[in-house]
Formats: sequence, C-alpha cells, structure tokens
Amino acid sequence: MTLPTADGPATQDQGPDEPLFIGVDGGGTGCRARLEDSAGRMLGNGIAGPATTRLGIDQAMASVEAAYLAALGEAGLGPGDLGRCHVGIGLAGIGRKGALETLQARPHRFASVVFASDGLIACLGAHSGRDGGIIIVGTGSIGLARIEGRDIRVGGYGFPISDEGSGADLGLQAIRLTLRAVDGRLEWSALLRDVMARFSGDPVEATAWMDRATSTDYATFAPLVMRHADHGDPIGRRIVQGAAEQVDGLVRALVSRNVERLALVGGLSSAIEPWLAPDVRRRLKPVEADAVAGALHLARSRAARR
Repeated sequence: MTLPTADGPATQDQGPDEPLFIGVDGGGTGCRARLEDSAGRMLGNGIAGPATTRLGIDQAMASVEAAYLAALGEAGLGPGDLGRCHVGIGLAGIGRKGALETLQARPHRFASVVFASDGLIACLGAHSGRDGGIIIVGTGSIGLARIEGRDIRVGGYGFPISDEGSGADLGLQAIRLTLRAVDGRLEWSALLRDVMARFSGDPVEATAWMDRATSTDYATFAPLVMRHADHGDPIGRRIVQGAAEQVDGLVRALVSRNVERLALVGGLSSAIEPWLAPDVRRRLKPVEADAVAGALHLARSRAARR
C-alpha cells in the first residue's frame, strides 16, 4: 500500500464533515505533526518539544498536542475540527511498562486515535506502509520489522547493556580505550588524545563526568570518532569497524526472520553505511518516506477499519 503524497496546503476544498488525518512523530528531541486531507494533500505542519514517555505521559502528550494544534492552525483550522481527525501517534519510550495502556485510557476528542512506537512508524514510513524492516542507528540502535501484521524486534534494550553500534556505544568505546592509553595499556592515537582533551587531560575528570553522563552525552563523541576513523586513525577505525559489525548483525538477524525489505535510518546511518559488509549493503533499500508518513498510514488504516 502506497502512502499518499503531500502536494502542499489545500484547505479550500475542505468540507466541514470531510475526514482529516494527522500523523505525529514524538521523539526524544522533538515532536512533528502533519495534517492531510482524505486525498493525501498536506494541509499543515507543526513542531513542538520532546515527546518521549520517559519525560512522563502528561509532558509527552503536551508536546503532541502543541504539534498537532500547530498543524491545524497552519491549515486555518482549530480544536473544533479535532472531531473529524483520525490520528496516528508514534512515541519514543512507548514500550515502557504501562505506557501504552495509560495512553489508550486517556480521553480524546478525535474521530479515532492509534498509538505506536516511534520505531514502528519510522518502519512504516520507510517502506510506504508495506512489509519491511529498519535498522535505526542514532544515539541508540535497534532492528525493527513488521511482516504480515507481526512485529519483530532485535536489540535496542537500552544503553549501556545494549544499543551496540550506536552513537552512544561509539562514545563509550572511545572513552574506554582512552583510559587504557592513560594507563599505558594501549598506544595513543590522535583520536584518543582528542578524547582526553575533552576532559582536560585528567582521567579523574572523565570518571566524574561518567557519574552523570547519559547516552546522549556519550553520543556527542560519535562525530569525533567517525571523523578520525575516516581519516585513518587506527583506534578510530577499530571502533567504527566494531560498530559496523554490530549493525551487520542486526541486519542479518532480521534477514534470518524473512524480512526482505530493509532500510537504514537514524542520525548515524549515512556515516556508518560505508563501513558495513558488502552483503549487508546490497540488501539495503532507500527510505521512501519519513516517520510522520508512517504515523499517517496508521491513522488511515485505523479509520478504514471503523
């Protein structure tokens, strides 16, 4: 099933009872919403702050509401039109215990609403609603697929116990090897010197930083690691090659479960792809649409079943 394409704002043909569709991509760094009509024409866009359930359901939904109201406003519509809106909402952290049940129990003003993970809507968008899978390589990492209505997940259990090959993992490996160099257990390289410079050359400063660091903090080292690796730094290459092998493993695990269409997404996807094994790279397909399009697909599918 092909997702509708967006041709730009077009409110003039809207009847007061015509159904509308809203897709929302709520992530850890921000929230995006898009409003379309029944023909798939884009009517409005909206953005808001983070919408991960890790911030709390109320705060996440406040960002979602701000984003979809902004999209309605851009189309010259308002809260009074929510009753004809079918809404698909993807949220980061929806897999946390009790999160989905809490969301589904919340009252709403929509014609219908369906919730999913931000990963699932990214998968649906990447393949225009068709069966397929994605490997997300950003701050974290995970392999996801939907095949004949069945969801498949590989990895993504959270940093530092999982999320191998991710930006956070690159940062962790770089800091770990830097401290080995401090001890004399490893030869220094340009990368390790640059990492140590971030801590003013003091390993005690590095351990103090570790006490309060999040996965996002570790991931800030990823561009440095990639840059040195691309310039031939032996330690950088060692780290990135190890990360690429982990991503290869995610791809192959999905392939072993009969996932034929696969796409690589996420903030590190373009940087890590050249490092992947040739057989893995040959399996990857271009991303066809974004996560908001995937959320719109969910909204339209739910409306069709009503």
